[in-house]
Amino acid sequence: MRVIFAGTPAVAVPALAAVAASRHELVAVVTRPDAPAGRGRGLSRSPVGAWADEHGVEVLTPARPREPEFLDRLRELAPDCVPVVAYGALVPPVALAIPRHGWINLHFSLLPAWRGAAPVQHAVLHGDELTGASVFQLEEGLDTGPVYGTLTDAIRPTDTSGDLLDRLADSGAGLLVAVLDAIEAGTARAEPQPADGVSLAPKLTVDDARVRWSEPAFAVDRRVRACTPAPGAWTTFRGDRVKLGPLTPVDDDAGLKPGELRVEKAQVLAGTATGPVRLGEVRAAGKKAMPATDWARGVRVAGGEQFA
Repeated sequence: MRVIFAGTPAVAVPALAAVAASRHELVAVVTRPDAPAGRGRGLSRSPVGAWADEHGVEVLTPARPREPEFLDRLRELAPDCVPVVAYGALVPPVALAIPRHGWINLHFSLLPAWRGAAPVQHAVLHGDELTGASVFQLEEGLDTGPVYGTLTDAIRPTDTSGDLLDRLADSGAGLLVAVLDAIEAGTARAEPQPADGVSLAPKLTVDDARVRWSEPAFAVDRRVRACTPAPGAWTTFRGDRVKLGPLTPVDDDAGLKPGELRVEKAQVLAGTATGPVRLGEVRAAGKKAMPATDWARGVRVAGGEQFA
């Protein structure tokens, strides 16, 4: 089939590469427009757009996928199907109707669980033990279309969102190509999503990423892992914001109040509503991330000082 791939961030690149290596003909990619990035705030190509540039594939960057110029070009390219991974813009019905087989979306959850922009982050945050990926027919609703196929993946106790997303991006790439193959062969069957079990996964905000030391240790651990690498878990110390890397609940009756710090020779503990957690990396504003023990020595944490 002739296909156009739609996607934007790095997590979409494994699927793009898999589609390009398949028997289907990749005729173009659709991605979000170049955006300011880095200290100089110069315009930067999306990871999907950069991959396409390197491989000589046409790149379409409509500000909105309802623009007449984009729709005209889509019709000219005449794709049979548009596979989508994390494109980042709502696709209007007029665009959905152009390919013969529509647009099919690789989504990183077991639908109807965690519909929305941050399914992996919410699965980690809420302590799910199992997640996966789904390929479904894109329609006007938010991740509501019938599902062609799924795969599952166990969430490991130390998984960050970044760890889990990397695994699902790789395994999901194969699932997406398998669904394209089945559509071409006429054997694909899309099943409606169940009405029960629907949950929503909006993008995590900077406020969501603030550590709540009044929560139990397991919830603090989940929040930090869910927000790693983005938007980045954080707290404040002496009124300044510091970012925290993954930490570890420990079986230690330290008697620490929520957020209270205790510096030992080989570890730094912080209190929660239950037991303490052992800090991993800490990054103060304008500084590089460093082991918590190095950070604590540098700022000279005093007895009784707390994160807030």
